[in-house]
Amino acid sequence: MSAGHHLVDAITEPGRPETQEVADGVFAYIQPDGTWWINNTGFLVGPQGVISIDACSTERRTRAYRQAIEAVTAAPVRTLVNTHHHGDHTFGNCLFPGATIVGHERAREEVIAFGPPRELPFWDHGEWGDLTLDPPFLTFTDSVTVHAGDLRAELRHVGTAAHTTNDVIAWLPEQSVLFCGDLVFNGGTPFLLMGSVSGAIEVLEDVVAPLGAATVVPGHGPVFSGDEPIRATLDYLRFVLDVAERGRQAGVSPLDAARDTDLGRFADWPDAERIVGNLYRAYAELGDTPRGGPIDVFAALGDMVAYNGGRPLTCLA
Repeated sequence: MSAGHHLVDAITEPGRPETQEVADGVFAYIQPDGTWWINNTGFLVGPQGVISIDACSTERRTRAYRQAIEAVTAAPVRTLVNTHHHGDHTFGNCLFPGATIVGHERAREEVIAFGPPRELPFWDHGEWGDLTLDPPFLTFTDSVTVHAGDLRAELRHVGTAAHTTNDVIAWLPEQSVLFCGDLVFNGGTPFLLMGSVSGAIEVLEDVVAPLGAATVVPGHGPVFSGDEPIRATLDYLRFVLDVAERGRQAGVSPLDAARDTDLGRFADWPDAERIVGNLYRAYAELGDTPRGGPIDVFAALGDMVAYNGGRPLTCLA
């Protein structure tokens, strides 16, 4: 067995990553179980080269992803698109040295502001590996189109803060395939701490759903058809707003509001502690903070750990 196969086997404790061809030349790379720092990526294969949609969080995961691409084609990765700035989608950028890294202009700013991978006290984290800071260096504000042979992918900023301030979707109209980044966590708890709850609702209703994509590759969780995961996400986001409105009215903190809340059908979704961070964002929005505006992210993450019984948030990356 090659060293490369050992590398892939080494990361499969949460579940074996899987490459799925969702249209001719269009692939989704799904990493179970889609929880903290375990994201999906994808790639488009053309005769001259490959367009990758996102990287992974750690060196070993990104190298395994690169091996998955190489198992499909010998063509080089010429373009790497970041759907937003979060490290699970961008830390591995540096392992695509020949690629033009494309992202929203705010994604570049946020990647630089966060800096290279580092240990964070909120997660029981594994090894990042040898990764250096490599932000998008071709940036856009509204939209840009990329091509891999006959494949055409429209990269669109969603128009408002949602999951983050810099969410970009990759839409392949001819194949009716949508890479939606972290606008949808299929089967997982959404996370809006660095974005906007109301903005995410608006984007799902006005940008994502109207596309009527035949196939959607979410940032986390299984590929899906139909709109059920989108509707489930909208239900959760409206639930968060309702809890936030009642909590603010009662004068209780986001943490106490979360502790007093029965998550109901959302309780079985992984990473349930995100309710606390989402309430921090919703409280801010119900005040005077604009969508995506600054809030105390570290206080929110600390309260998520508190909600989790004082234990660090589980990370299997």
